[in-house]
Amino acid sequence: MRIKEDKGTLISPHLSLSSFEMGRDDVNVVCTYGKISIWFGRQVPDIVIGQILLGMSGIDQSAVHELEVVCDFDEITDYESNGYVLVSYARSKDGYRTTFNIPFASKKALFALASSISRGLKKEDIVVDCYWTGDDSDIMRLYEELSSIEGWKIKNINYKEDVKDKHYD
Repeated sequence: MRIKEDKGTLISPHLSLSSFEMGRDDVNVVCTYGKISIWFGRQVPDIVIGQILLGMSGIDQSAVHELEVVCDFDEITDYESNGYVLVSYARSKDGYRTTFNIPFASKKALFALASSISRGLKKEDIVVDCYWTGDDSDIMRLYEELSSIEGWKIKNINYKEDVKDKHYD
């Protein structure tokens, strides 16, 4: 079931969310259980990037973004000094293929991520996937947190098809 919603509409307490899409013309945030996918358009202001990342951090500090980078061995410590957590690395023909987790509990790491997104937007749109433990109430809290951003609105709400309304006596 796909439903277009107004800003003032609340999600159904009797249905379980499949996905919740919110944003504005230059940014789109899709929340599901386990993942938040954010599309940043090239025109999104830096302040909005920061508001989204900090807003997510305020709802779920255990959220992380996984970043894969090929870099020189010496650059690994540069990423770590920005608060990134090294998960794995392996030598490749172009340097070291590394995987970092960017923890949303670290303001320093979020600042570095926001700067990286801002630099990348000079060339192309950016998609950032984040992993979290959010549920329906966390998704609504995130929407409320981000609704202070100018032009922010609900774009789509998808409910799980197999969940039926429960009626209690």
